[in-house]
Amino acid sequence: MQFDINRTPKHGIVAIGGGTGLSTMLRGLKKHIEDITAIVTVSDDGGGSGVLRNDLNMLPPGDIRNCIIALSNTEQLMSKLLSHRFHEGALDGQSFGNLFLAALNQVTGSFYQSVIYMSDVLAITGRVLPVTTENVHIEAEFENGTVVRGESRINSEKKLTDSPIKHIRMIPEKPKALSDTINAIKDAKLIIFGPGSLYTSVIPNLLVDGIIDAIRKSSARKVYICNVMTQDGETENYTATDHIKALFSHSYNGLFDTCVANNAEISKELLKKYAEEGAEPMPINPKEFEDMGIKLISRPLISESTPLARHDPDKLASVIMSIYRGEL
Repeated sequence: MQFDINRTPKHGIVAIGGGTGLSTMLRGLKKHIEDITAIVTVSDDGGGSGVLRNDLNMLPPGDIRNCIIALSNTEQLMSKLLSHRFHEGALDGQSFGNLFLAALNQVTGSFYQSVIYMSDVLAITGRVLPVTTENVHIEAEFENGTVVRGESRINSEKKLTDSPIKHIRMIPEKPKALSDTINAIKDAKLIIFGPGSLYTSVIPNLLVDGIIDAIRKSSARKVYICNVMTQDGETENYTATDHIKALFSHSYNGLFDTCVANNAEISKELLKKYAEEGAEPMPINPKEFEDMGIKLISRPLISESTPLARHDPDKLASVIMSIYRGEL
């Protein structure tokens, strides 16, 4: 198979993040636009991805796999197969999609080419790109002075000490961005940050060398998709503007000028469930946005087909496309 490494969409949408939030958004966007590039963090070191990373010395495949499946246009059985997770034996905790990428990585000798090959097999809309192909880890410094290395340890340390995260950095510092990610940002009409875990899905992408400079120079409109809920072990007691301040402090003031947030009410039953986990609906104060010079777009974005407080792919995509067309 020929690997076309220069498939850069022109004037499309670039989405920067990782985790469930990003893949959920992509699932809705692919119905409206073909020029989508997902730039995905590769700092995960927990779960099945962490095992493969340690055992096979490869980049973590989990977030990449989820985004590829979200953008796929193949038979439902194939998508279901790649999402299948084993629950027993030596493969307990692994997904078939992760193993597929791991096998491709060994066959091709390149994680990036493996991503392209899997994307072609699933006939995805747009592209999925790792933000870097270097072996990177996250190091978090907490307000109490504690320093923890490894994405999988940040959440547990935060719960243990109840000390807020002060700053995170990439190890090694300033890993080089994949050239195609820089080109995608340069050619974008709209750049989206999130949704996703603030310190472990969104911000790590901004710490890769070349990303911030490309964003700053880009004439694209830049939008942050605010999470529906705060996150236990990461952003307890954060407001929406606290998220924005953290993003700016790890990049530059004015990284984006628009924020999309949910304004639909969450059921009492669901609120109780999240409260038990230390999470709550994201507090949003319009006056704070006004003071920061950020346009706030509030819409009912909650999914009614899931038992969790998550974005509805179609509702979110509708708002994003209105922004893309200049209607909001």
